[in-house]
Amino acid sequence: MKAKYFKASELAKRQDIPDIFQTNNHLIYSSPATLAYNSPGAQGFGVKRAGLSVPESVMLIVSPGCCGRNTSAITTNDDYKHRYFYYLMDETDIVTGRHLAHIPQAVKEVVESLEVKPKVVMICITCVDALLGTDMERVCRKCEALVPGVKVKPCYMYALTREGRKPPMVHVRESIYSLLEKKKRHARHVNLLGFFAPLNDQSELYCYLGQLGITKINEISRMKTYEEFEEMACANFNLILHPEARTAASDLEERLGIGSIELSRFYDLESIHHQYQAFFQVFQKTIDDQQDYQNALKAYESLPHTLHFAIGETLNADSFELAYALLKQGFHVSAIYATYGQHAAYYVKEIAKMSPDTRIYCNNEPSMLYYDMSNITVDITLGKDAAYYHPHARHVFFNEDIQPYGYQGVIDLCTKIGGVL
Repeated sequence: MKAKYFKASELAKRQDIPDIFQTNNHLIYSSPATLAYNSPGAQGFGVKRAGLSVPESVMLIVSPGCCGRNTSAITTNDDYKHRYFYYLMDETDIVTGRHLAHIPQAVKEVVESLEVKPKVVMICITCVDALLGTDMERVCRKCEALVPGVKVKPCYMYALTREGRKPPMVHVRESIYSLLEKKKRHARHVNLLGFFAPLNDQSELYCYLGQLGITKINEISRMKTYEEFEEMACANFNLILHPEARTAASDLEERLGIGSIELSRFYDLESIHHQYQAFFQVFQKTIDDQQDYQNALKAYESLPHTLHFAIGETLNADSFELAYALLKQGFHVSAIYATYGQHAAYYVKEIAKMSPDTRIYCNNEPSMLYYDMSNITVDITLGKDAAYYHPHARHVFFNEDIQPYGYQGVIDLCTKIGGVL
């Protein structure tokens, strides 16, 4: 048996999404490549860590022991060491939902046990409550009645809803920003929504926003106090930098009247340039980005164009857009390990024109158990999952907390690649 894949040329001709990319149509193979992101509570900014992005917050994890156990790795970080608490469910809780009546008292005990009282308690629940159909908003209101002055919000670590209308990482962003309440708005303030860590300090986006007259840029990851976080309600508009923040931005517009503009993360230089120019036009301003463009182009040109890449999806990029960008610059892309969907259709068609034989695999497809690396050329892997499939290549994980973006993001990527050559 062999690992299933489609060549880019084959996928580009299809009008449907093949079954191997529809994870609800087959068993999921949780290989070491997928374990980093298969659970929304796992590595990186999963639900648990993301929920504590709110300054001066703590989290109560309500779960069976197995679901709470992987949090122990996060608590080795000093920023989180004393911010996680547990309500461990037993078999009776799971069968009857008895734990729901105990959560308010558990929240009260957590708050009272802390010398410095938190401003927010995030309650993280698991697939057990997804199956029980728990009304967590109602439970949170009962909690708030027992701890006056403390806000209580839910975080849904529902792996079952990962493919649904509102996946866990979409819901946690909405839950976080639902804490904001209406304030007087300031015309020159903006919120950057989407990431739980800041952009690279060298990102040109900060400079461009300054040239557009923005005097305050709010990022939740840079805030130290809850009062600072509350000032995000004063922003004139939101910049959506990650599509998973769209629902949160829509809620802020409906509740607080804060409109939004979406700026995607690209690694294709022309896409970066055209998006910036369209953004500047909204402000009726002209900003010359050619120097930044040329700097990013030089970064690409500094790398040998003979390189063959394998691209995974556990990295700070859209796998298909990154493959498209690298091919446009004259590099080779041997394989992509990612879940293909409608969002990627345009890129696959363009990839097929430049590299029809590029293979596209699905990490979660059970046949990946039989993946054979011997008949494919790979010099550099991008992403931890791609590294697993090609242990003898040179690896660039490119999944650090600090987020790459725009022209500087291209420079960051090329610097990482150059560092392993």
